[in-house]
Amino acid sequence: MNDIIIVGCVADNPFVEDVIQHVSQQVEYSDLISLKSFLNSEFCPRFIVDESNFDKIGNQLEGKKILIVSSSIGLYSRNDLAMRNFLIARAAKDNGAERVILLEPDLYYSAQDRGPRKEHGLTGFKRDMADYKKFDGQPFSSRLYADLLLKAGIDEVVTIHNHSCSVSNMFMDRFSGHFHNLKPSDLYAGYLQESDIVNNEDIILCAPDKGAISFAKEVQDAFTIKQPTLLTIDKERRGERDVCVRLDPSSNATLDDIKDKDVVVIDDMVRTGKTIQECCRYLKKANPRKIVFVVTHFYSSQEGRINLNDPSIDEIVTTNTIPQILNRDMQGRLRHKMVVLLIERWISSFIVGLMDMPVKVKGPLYRENMSSKNPRWKGKMGPLFS
Repeated sequence: MNDIIIVGCVADNPFVEDVIQHVSQQVEYSDLISLKSFLNSEFCPRFIVDESNFDKIGNQLEGKKILIVSSSIGLYSRNDLAMRNFLIARAAKDNGAERVILLEPDLYYSAQDRGPRKEHGLTGFKRDMADYKKFDGQPFSSRLYADLLLKAGIDEVVTIHNHSCSVSNMFMDRFSGHFHNLKPSDLYAGYLQESDIVNNEDIILCAPDKGAISFAKEVQDAFTIKQPTLLTIDKERRGERDVCVRLDPSSNATLDDIKDKDVVVIDDMVRTGKTIQECCRYLKKANPRKIVFVVTHFYSSQEGRINLNDPSIDEIVTTNTIPQILNRDMQGRLRHKMVVLLIERWISSFIVGLMDMPVKVKGPLYRENMSSKNPRWKGKMGPLFS
């Protein structure tokens, strides 16, 4: 463990502190790195080294592996955090670090996954002129971010459930295969089977669009008790906020199959919630017993909270890849039907293997966090206090 140093890019980040605890790093990261800023606002990180050693100036991290954990927090913008990543990585390499790994659960600039030219992004669909025009005048930002991370000294990147095949292909290329896009299929299958959120005997999984089908199938395959049927929805986007949904003709289940069943709609991210709202309203007409929306990355916005508060959605399950969602004010009126799975243990179990650390992360690999407004809350203080 002495050759591994885990740090965050912002002080007092509970997400980082949990990862450090689960992988059994004994020293607080505030004692390993100084995250200082000058009076002119420039950020200048400094690894805390042996002040008495004048023989290894610039090489006191020689042989060390550095893991930078970067998650959204507080008032720091993603731009701020990205710049901090660059400078911490460069500080590590400029002081002799052997390898630098970035753990960024919600990979920054991923939504900007293509540009205005044909060579700007390898997509899973055929781009038309309207799609090229959508990015006309913009930079191919996700590629730039990958290039800057590499130039700063990052050797390997770990993220969670990145939806873009363009980003995955590009990061795999830039980092010579050292890009890990962790999919929480086992996490969701485990939660759906172990909790009381659904009836496992009467469950249907639903992919709300074609882009979600592959991951929904992964969740389906991860079930160990009874594998549920998969229903797939086809959507047509008629405008920025106008979506039309219908049953995919190739779906393995029909609307008749979901009557009196528990339906679990699965997706990677939600911003405005309009597609999910329309999907769940469409499914509700078939009279399911319950509709649960499971999503990895939850971007809390006023529009999203309004749309997802639709009565067609009975419960929402998300993760803390964007930790602000743990704030009840960020949940807003959704708090009565929202569950956040804390996944630091799940991430840490992967990090332990990746960095060949001589520790074992204790299970379970997630913790359930919900407001007392949720009807399934059982009157306990909750997992955070257990």
